[in-house]
Amino acid sequence: MARRARGEGSITQRQDGRWQASLQVGGVRRTVYGATRTEVVRKLAELRRQASSDGLADPGKRTVNDMLTTWLETAGPTLRPATWDSYSRTADRYLRPTLGDTRLAHLQPARIATCLARIEREGHWRTAALAYAALHRACVFAVRWGWLSENPCDRVQRPRYRAERKQVWRPEQVRAFLEGSQEHWLYPLWYTAIASGCRLGELLALHWQDVDFDGATITIAKTLHRVAGRVVTGEPKTASGQRTVTLPPEATQVLRQQRGRQVLAGVATDLVFPNGEGKPLHPSTVEHALRRECERLGLPPLTPHGLRHLHASLLLAEGVPLPAVSRRLGHADTGVTARVYAHAVRADDEGAQAIARALR
Repeated sequence: MARRARGEGSITQRQDGRWQASLQVGGVRRTVYGATRTEVVRKLAELRRQASSDGLADPGKRTVNDMLTTWLETAGPTLRPATWDSYSRTADRYLRPTLGDTRLAHLQPARIATCLARIEREGHWRTAALAYAALHRACVFAVRWGWLSENPCDRVQRPRYRAERKQVWRPEQVRAFLEGSQEHWLYPLWYTAIASGCRLGELLALHWQDVDFDGATITIAKTLHRVAGRVVTGEPKTASGQRTVTLPPEATQVLRQQRGRQVLAGVATDLVFPNGEGKPLHPSTVEHALRRECERLGLPPLTPHGLRHLHASLLLAEGVPLPAVSRRLGHADTGVTARVYAHAVRADDEGAQAIARALR
């Protein structure tokens, strides 16, 4: 081990090549680690500064499980129900089994990176990104509470979510589905999903007061979430999610027919797409019914969210400008639309022809 320099404190180099520094504070020894001596000197100085101002982080015997539990309990009111539920399930399934018993004092970036890499090796790219986000947020609060001196996730490479190319139907398959499913009780919902590009939760929370037959529009103001087996209604994911979507005449006619059937049946609800009792439909009911209908018609299976992808892909393939499609989908910015639907953007033939003319 290398000898420490005068005045630096207890700084040594480990056999694995890393550096460590220790400081005795109130009878408790605190240790920091780094890849270089310079990094450890900086951390040791910060450790001294915190100790002198009585602001030294004290994780005590707390574990990652303790941190996650406290964070989820206190962060609930600040998160959308679906977001909280997603973080909670991700923590239970992926973070607690591998990191839960780890003392916060021993929560090193390498251990976090190993946990995330294991999730990625299983092919769960999106889950790895979600696990990182949940743990990072929890550590942010732990730093505020004085349980951690710094956020170890800041020194971990954020998993890169690689969006899979979504399977969409060809135009003739779309026509086959719409023609073959006209007698299904969920046909109006599926038709509206394809015609509007709205999320399933947005359509399930749609009320008749949100439908403007004269203007041929629907206004998205609420969305339905599935949280811990319960169905709850909340605000759209982003501010851009609150929007007005113009419908083609055929979709407006489908909604008129849906309204007429409800009036004749005496359904006492203002929901556009209720269940048989007039209450909000459960998303899984729609998912299962759509899968069975695809099987019956001999079509590649699509999820309700796949109908939204189908809408966007058809628009982009027809040359509709990306910003217009992004606004219609309620994306926060066009970058999201471009990343998800890059494969559907029509080839830039006009641009190639223009440059050819200029070169000639």
